[in-house]
Amino acid sequence: MAATGQNESDFFRRAPGPLAWLVLAPLAAWLFLFVIVPTGMLVVLSFAEQRGLGTIHYTWTLANYERAFQWTWLKVLGISVWFAVLTTVICMVIGYPVAYFIGRSSPRMRNILITLVMIPFWTSFLIRTYAWITILSKEGLVNAFLIAAKIVPEPVALMYTPFASVLGLVYNYLPFMILPIYTSVERLDGAMIEAAHDLGAGPLRAFSKVIIPLTSPGIAAGVLLVFVPSIAMFAITNLMGGGSQPTIGDVIYKQFTSGRNQPFGAALGTILLAIFVLALWLTKKYRKA
Repeated sequence: MAATGQNESDFFRRAPGPLAWLVLAPLAAWLFLFVIVPTGMLVVLSFAEQRGLGTIHYTWTLANYERAFQWTWLKVLGISVWFAVLTTVICMVIGYPVAYFIGRSSPRMRNILITLVMIPFWTSFLIRTYAWITILSKEGLVNAFLIAAKIVPEPVALMYTPFASVLGLVYNYLPFMILPIYTSVERLDGAMIEAAHDLGAGPLRAFSKVIIPLTSPGIAAGVLLVFVPSIAMFAITNLMGGGSQPTIGDVIYKQFTSGRNQPFGAALGTILLAIFVLALWLTKKYRKA
């Protein structure tokens, strides 16, 4: 089996240029049609001008970007970034210990725990979100428990709050933090930790100086996988937050639908894309450091 894998590796390493490109052609076509072309259309549309209902003139104006940097929209963007940062931090605090425990468990227990982490993906995103809406409602499980335990005299408004929005984001994106970190922890050489203890490092020092640096690729990947989609997610903030705190994803969606101002929505989307690229660049810089 190893010999077969080695032969395949040597084949692709020695493969001539045209054959290599032929193998990559389906992926290249997919990226071109569904990533590069839509992104280019979005950027071009962001410099257009909306005149009337459904009439777009490509005048190459900067008015959409000037409007996007007004305080009203910067405040919405700030709320979105804050939700994403808070979601990422909470996922990191919860996900790292879980990933470390799974990665250092026995192979049999590891498979069971990974399956438990993956279970939420077996159901629809909307079903999971509406389940939380039911749990957090005034007649839901949480309020029923609080009243039964006499912690509160009457139902607490948990739904349609920033708390509900962040809770929904953390629940949906927590596995994206656990899995990359688990992959790094699984490859962690236990001899390095033992060597640190033999050299006099305590648990905290060994964790900060050995474990964290060795698992930093998983941390960086997890942060990127949670932070980037959390900024643009508007379904959760709409369903669980009730739109009380509008996010940039919600604004972009409305500009392309009921707002009927696609160029302005495209400008906001382009700015959001720039933030994604910046987050990717910072992540790569962190990993190299």
